[in-house]
Amino acid sequence: MSQPKKKDSAPPTMQYFAAVLRLLREHAGLTQEELGERMHYTGSAVSAVETCAKPPTDEFIEAAEKALDAGGLLRSAIGFLRLERYPEYFQGFVQLEQEALSVSSYCTQVIDGLLQTEEYARALLRSNYPPFEEDELEQLVTARMDRKALFDRKPMALIHTVIEEATLRRQIGGPEAMGRQYEHLLTKAARPNVTFQVMPASCAEHAGLRGPMKLIVMPDETSLAYMESHGESMLVSKPAKVGTLVRRYAMIRAQALRPEESVSFVEQLMGEL
Repeated sequence: MSQPKKKDSAPPTMQYFAAVLRLLREHAGLTQEELGERMHYTGSAVSAVETCAKPPTDEFIEAAEKALDAGGLLRSAIGFLRLERYPEYFQGFVQLEQEALSVSSYCTQVIDGLLQTEEYARALLRSNYPPFEEDELEQLVTARMDRKALFDRKPMALIHTVIEEATLRRQIGGPEAMGRQYEHLLTKAARPNVTFQVMPASCAEHAGLRGPMKLIVMPDETSLAYMESHGESMLVSKPAKVGTLVRRYAMIRAQALRPEESVSFVEQLMGEL
């Protein structure tokens, strides 16, 4: 009884992929075990995807594509399935983010997802309440790591972030995990398309006290703002409102430490661990 219920509650693209996979397998005259053997997966792994008990990974899709000689039919689902790994409220924004000329963020509680290590992201998502089921948690971690494709996209995207000192001192995942997160930040900050700044606690009154935000500039030069809290999100597109947030972000940057000072600050934090 649990499998139909799971299938009915699965995202639409996942359900469609499961149906196409089953039809292609049956057309080829293969059992789940036989297809799994061709793919170097177990029959139960194939069954889990066909019943929507588990979402297919990119590797699973590629293996099924080759084993069934699907002509790109299965592979074409990868981008849509990746999108469904994200929470529903975030799906619209992540598409815009991946196309943006520039992405700017101001972080007050946690490091921006684009700059998180997998270890940090997993610890952060594990703190959610009510807690995620383990397979859902891993799906969200994978989705967050997928966003990093933006760093190597051509044309190159410009990425800027301002992070509150308190956010950097919050040891999500423990001291060792945070040490690796610091190293990751410094590695990203060394890239020519990334600018990283710290808002020090000594700057007690600054323009960012109203909360976190993200700003993106699209290929047509349109600017958009995005904000979220407790699973709710808001995409701002009205030019006047976006303009206010752009000016506010400019002041936040001006009040934060300079990029070179911010790198030194993170190096200092590493030494304190």
